[in-house]
Amino acid sequence: MKASGGRRAGGNGVSRRTVLKVGAGALALPALGLTALGAEADVRHGLSVFGDLKYPPDFKAFDYVDAAAPKGGKLAYTPSDWAFNQNALTFNTLNGYVLKGDAPPRLELVFDSLMTRALDEPDAVYGLLAEGVTVAGDVYRFRLRPEARFHDGTPVGAGDVAFTLMLLKDKGHPSISQTIRGLVSAEANGPGEVVVTLASERSRDLALIVAGLPVFSRAYWQDRDFGASTLERPPGSGPYRIGDFDPGKFIEYVRDAEYWGRELPVNRGHYNFDVVRVEFYRDRDVAFEAFKKGVLKFREEFSSKTWATGYDFPALSDGRVRRMTFPDDRPSGAQGFFINTRREKLADPRVREALILAFDFEWSNAKLFFGLYKRTRSFFENSEMMAEGPPSPQELALLEPFRDRLPAEVFSEPFTPPVSDGSGKDRKLLARAHTLLEEAGFRFVGAKRLTPSGEPFEIEFLEDSKQFERIVLPYVRNLGWLGIGASFRLVDPAQYQLRLKDFDFDLTTRRYSMSSTPGEGIRLSWGSAAAATVGSDNLSGIADPVVDALIDRVIGAASRAELTVAARALDRVLRAGRYWVPQWYKASHTVAAWDVFGWPATKPRYGFPVETTWWYDADHATRLPEAGR
Repeated sequence: MKASGGRRAGGNGVSRRTVLKVGAGALALPALGLTALGAEADVRHGLSVFGDLKYPPDFKAFDYVDAAAPKGGKLAYTPSDWAFNQNALTFNTLNGYVLKGDAPPRLELVFDSLMTRALDEPDAVYGLLAEGVTVAGDVYRFRLRPEARFHDGTPVGAGDVAFTLMLLKDKGHPSISQTIRGLVSAEANGPGEVVVTLASERSRDLALIVAGLPVFSRAYWQDRDFGASTLERPPGSGPYRIGDFDPGKFIEYVRDAEYWGRELPVNRGHYNFDVVRVEFYRDRDVAFEAFKKGVLKFREEFSSKTWATGYDFPALSDGRVRRMTFPDDRPSGAQGFFINTRREKLADPRVREALILAFDFEWSNAKLFFGLYKRTRSFFENSEMMAEGPPSPQELALLEPFRDRLPAEVFSEPFTPPVSDGSGKDRKLLARAHTLLEEAGFRFVGAKRLTPSGEPFEIEFLEDSKQFERIVLPYVRNLGWLGIGASFRLVDPAQYQLRLKDFDFDLTTRRYSMSSTPGEGIRLSWGSAAAATVGSDNLSGIADPVVDALIDRVIGAASRAELTVAARALDRVLRAGRYWVPQWYKASHTVAAWDVFGWPATKPRYGFPVETTWWYDADHATRLPEAGR
């Protein structure tokens, strides 16, 4: 899961707008899929959760790239997504894999991993630093490519890989360390082979997660504090090096023309820009002005208002800028105002449902979003994993053991936010919210709502982007009709990140973009252990043994069919908890770009890899006035 659309959390993927027990007993599911493929010592060129791979061992390039794409030029932009401690608004460290500090997005371009994703498959990874892997039960032996090199010219050895994996487990960002806790050991077997042992009772996708982690130089990090912030450039082995930067303003990633892996099948057609420059703006309106002037060359638009009314500048009218829409077939995941249930005043689900009823999406979509969005209903929105209608017999089989601990609605239609009359003040819904608050002991005295302890009921919406103010303020008005003293609090990015890490908020906006094969990352977003882990992505503080048990079912499913059933059951329980005020989604990427780029004919289903698969089109660029180049 990961945060995007302006926010991102980290993990198996886990993201901001931009993841035990059965009853009282432990449910420990054995890893399936990969392990079930057998213990034969054949060398595999790739791995997938359920053992199916699209590309054969002798494949030349992924189908969604142009293997002959030209190299050169620059991409200057603000990223659409980020992970771990990365921050799209500012940065003060170049260590992007720990909790401390704010790192710039796209540091992943600097580091290679054992294997890398194919974005036209649900979860498959293919060899990068590793030319192959053998699987024998819980033991994975990754055979390294002898030509792999760090940027300082030293070989990438098994010792570096083993050191990195154990370092990330011990001191990495919680979205990493918690995800790979089933990693038992990583040991070098000579310079060319790393032996990874996983717990026999582990998540189904742990091997893929481990294979996708960055690899660091042991010589560089062994005498340094990995948990500290630093602006010293760390050596990597990836296609880009860190170039010029100014903290909080910009950073440039410069393509390494001598990159050791440039001719590998997984890399052909990738990493075409000589420079990827990330610009930082505290305000997206200011960033939009920079785009209109040609300072930025690419923009993924997340503001419906800007998309509908802002694209009327000369460069668009005369064709120097193109506006385009690309399909987004990935699960949209969950975006909403996430409610911090750790707060006593927000602990009662009836109170949280009242907050849901007070948000008029239909009015917001018509008046603020120009009708461009659909209402999010599910934690697995826009996917087959979303629960719909009464539970199937297979879902019931998973839910029945917990019937006495679940609301009756879990066994009927899943909770869905009601459709308002679009007036902005639906009296029927507000009346229902009032009733729920009264039932929860939140009395209406005079013009104020009081908590059961007699304190005024006040809540704060914590945000780091002024763009959300126009959305929150009408919501605040409706809450005022209920006697709730709500306010919009805008803070700087560093303070925002700190308050999220410490769970110091009432409500905040987040989008969790969901993997097509949910794995260990969802435990970091919804699991009980993560609820008490500082810096985790469990913003709502979900701590429910039933949720934990169903998470185990999802990440331990032996087939995609089993996974789908378990995810639907989990979705029903999560939605019944009223942990968020669902917002909206759109199944497309709305982008604008100066006409200096080319891109492959095929967009992969499970990603939108602009930075890595697009290229600078010199012929187009020469036709633009100097200011637009």
